[in-house]
Amino acid sequence: MLPAMRYSKYFVPTLRDDPADAEVISHKLLLRAGFIRRVTSGVYDYLPIGLRVLRKIEAVVREEMNRAGAQELLMPTVQPTELWAKSGRLEKYGPELLKFNDRHGHESCLGPTHEEVICDLVSRELRSYKQLPLNLYQIQTKFRDEIRPRFGLMRGREFIMKDAYSFHADAESLAEEYQNMFDTYCRIFTRLGLKFRPVEADTGSIGGNNSHEFHVLADSGEDLIAHCSACEYAANVEKAVSSRSVPQAEQSELTLVDTPNATSAEDVSAFLNMHVAQLVKTLVYRAVGGDNENEIVAACLRGDDQLQEIKLAHAIGADSVELATDAELISIGGVAGFAGPVNLTARVFIDDSLRGATGLVAGANRADAHVTGFDVARDLTDVMFADLRETRAGDTCGRCGGAIELSRGIEVGHVFELGTRYAEPMDVLFQNQQGKRAVATMGCYGIGVSRLMAAVVEQCNDDSGISWPANLAPFQVALITMGKSEDVFQASEKVYKQLLDGGVDVLWDDRKESPGVKFKDAELIGMPVQVVIADRSLKEGLAEFGVRGGDRQSMPVGEVAAAAMAQLQQLNRSTD
Repeated sequence: MLPAMRYSKYFVPTLRDDPADAEVISHKLLLRAGFIRRVTSGVYDYLPIGLRVLRKIEAVVREEMNRAGAQELLMPTVQPTELWAKSGRLEKYGPELLKFNDRHGHESCLGPTHEEVICDLVSRELRSYKQLPLNLYQIQTKFRDEIRPRFGLMRGREFIMKDAYSFHADAESLAEEYQNMFDTYCRIFTRLGLKFRPVEADTGSIGGNNSHEFHVLADSGEDLIAHCSACEYAANVEKAVSSRSVPQAEQSELTLVDTPNATSAEDVSAFLNMHVAQLVKTLVYRAVGGDNENEIVAACLRGDDQLQEIKLAHAIGADSVELATDAELISIGGVAGFAGPVNLTARVFIDDSLRGATGLVAGANRADAHVTGFDVARDLTDVMFADLRETRAGDTCGRCGGAIELSRGIEVGHVFELGTRYAEPMDVLFQNQQGKRAVATMGCYGIGVSRLMAAVVEQCNDDSGISWPANLAPFQVALITMGKSEDVFQASEKVYKQLLDGGVDVLWDDRKESPGVKFKDAELIGMPVQVVIADRSLKEGLAEFGVRGGDRQSMPVGEVAAAAMAQLQQLNRSTD
């Protein structure tokens, strides 16, 4: 007897109702079905069936990473902050980096990522170009002190991640490995049965050059993805580039007009009886980090557009931007609610969609006043154009002229071409073919393993619970015993052993519960195949077999294990 897989002995604390603090379906179902339990904000226990799924996801990731030529290692969670100081990220990373001192007063941090540690390791071992390329990866716990953990495993503080780092002698080698990892990620997410999309992305706090995110398509996703209806272009809205028609009106002189109490774009357009697209919205920001830290700049875009702050930060060479205070606005000649680009004593960045625009309305930098007839080329000098606006549905694709659509996505993977962003300050050097010292160039490749568990549930669920792909289900077969006779238990045990001998993950529900409870739990947990051994049908030598959510059919009890295994093979082929 193998009691560990008997429900009566297994730790599966299911809940009948949705937890009050769970917002998205994956959070609700993973709690209800006994996969996870909250320890504290953004930190979870993985219960036995949750850990089984996690290990199966890890196995797919590990198999494909090994197949791609990467080598697995394991680095520490605790990292000395002097490594972060050496890379220049200690202050830039911000409060998500949880720091603490040990008993000797040495400052360390809980690793949110491992660029510094891997560079430190490789810098001490790398000697020659003959050791390159090299791709090292781990599957390990990370910690980021999120200000607002939410959505269960989708945005926690502690999470499990696969992170890989490649080192190369030149950019061509890096580009090859980047494509290798891109293809590897596509295989991983396909094997996990996910509907996903790779999109161009901003590199964020990691830094670097070329970058793609992999998004699982789901309405609950925190990220907004722009994609073309006519070609393969797709990008995170933080990165997406698109175009709109340029606002054009009859040219006229710059004229001051009174606009009492009209501060919003909508108020001004209504007051002047004009389309909001003819209004120039001027926003004033302060640069944070970078070469121009604390510089006050103005960003101008159409009144019906939204500024994408990450784009502005890149345009001005900052790590990020923050809205300027009223005092900072006044210091450059602006007036709150009525700021405009004319005569500001600061750098002015104009969105590309206003290039060549005429007949516009802008703030006059006077209380209760705007100017009409504003012409960007005529009325501004030393203007700088940049892509600042957030792409909207219906925009024109810059690659093919098709229409842009927007979808929600859950980011589950990210690949970067880092270049020498970390290798140079961390002294990752080697002797090249010419016998000279050179800096290695790097790639970085991450997958949110624990987030993948939630992402799968977001796509694979119904009114009854989770509907796991067969290769990820904690147990592939739910063996349900209905009845109290010795015969029904003996028959169930025989089928149970046949399934185990066939290499099938099976959970035998031998509990003294009603059939309704057993079936509800089997559906909630999401085991793809069900086998039912009941007193009544057993008297005729029959058992029932079916897939989750479908009809069950009767067959001789001696054939039901083989039928279940055949069904599983068919289900598994769909994710091969």
